[in-house]
Formats: sequence, structure tokens, C-alpha cells
Amino acid sequence: MEKRALPLVFMLALLFFKLSNAAVYKVGDSGGWTTIGNIDYKLWAATKTFQLGDTILFEYNPQFHNVMRVTHAMYRACNASAPIATYTSGNDSIAITTKGHHYFLCGVPGHCQAGQKVDINVLRTTHQPAPAPPAAVPPPPFVPAAKIPGSSPNNAVSLKSLTSLLGKFGLTMLLLFLS
Repeated sequence: MEKRALPLVFMLALLFFKLSNAAVYKVGDSGGWTTIGNIDYKLWAATKTFQLGDTILFEYNPQFHNVMRVTHAMYRACNASAPIATYTSGNDSIAITTKGHHYFLCGVPGHCQAGQKVDINVLRTTHQPAPAPPAAVPPPPFVPAAKIPGSSPNNAVSLKSLTSLLGKFGLTMLLLFLS
């Protein structure tokens, strides 16, 4: 393998590693983002372990709800007057790229006060194991077609199950191409 190809292989291996550990969390699970059904978003978030690279999915009826990212003070006061960001599609995917608290609420009057707010906390102590150097990683073995498993107990869909087969195949092809 040429020396100039090593950084490319390392970057692809790092990208694959990061994708394989990411999860998608649908806020409120099957209930979604709503004021109906008395969903306890604080309890929902407390049962999850959020990590960098995860995606938070808000699904709701955009005629009746929205999603606003706000500061801690605004979250506590249910103040939607100057949000950091506003989402209105009804199917909003928000990638978590920083550690710490990420505060969201519905800006429709009365909804936040009714409990439609969530604190997504990515722990500062979340440990991400370092990937092995590319030279130490042998090409992955051929994996026959596999059945994609159902959702995990905490209703997060692991991208690992979605990218494992394709990622291993792509990495194998890249390594064969570069050798």
C-alpha cells in the first residue's frame, strides 16, 4: 500500500468506527413529540445514554407543534421568545455533536408548561474507545447476508446494525483497491 494512502485509510476507519457506535433516539419513543398521552420526557431521557454522534429524532404534527433548542434558563422558564434554533418539519433529526446538556421545548403556548420539553444530556465522562491504527486492522472477513436485528430495548436503532455489513464490505474493497 502506498504511504500517501494511509491517511485516507485511517480517516475512513475512524469514520466507520464513529458511525458504528451512533444511535438514533426517537423522542418519546412510539408516542413521539406531543402533549397527548402524558409522556414524561424527563423520564424518557433519563433511561437513555446519549453519546456524541447520536441523532435525536423529533416526530410530530407540524400543524400543532414545533421544536425549539433553547438555553437552560429558557428551558426552566418555558421561554420560547429567543430560541437558539427552531425546527418545524414534523420529522426533525438533530445530530449531537457536543457534550453536555441540549435543551428542547415546544414553542406553542402552553405546551412546554404541559411537559413538552426535554433535556438531552451527553455525559462528559462518556468514554469513546480509541480506534486501532489502520496497519493493525486486518481486512474484515466476508460476511454473508445477515438479518437486521429489531430495535434495541431502549428503542434506539444502532447504526452499527445498518452499516456493519456495508461498511465492512466497503472497507475491504478499499483496502483491496489500495493494495
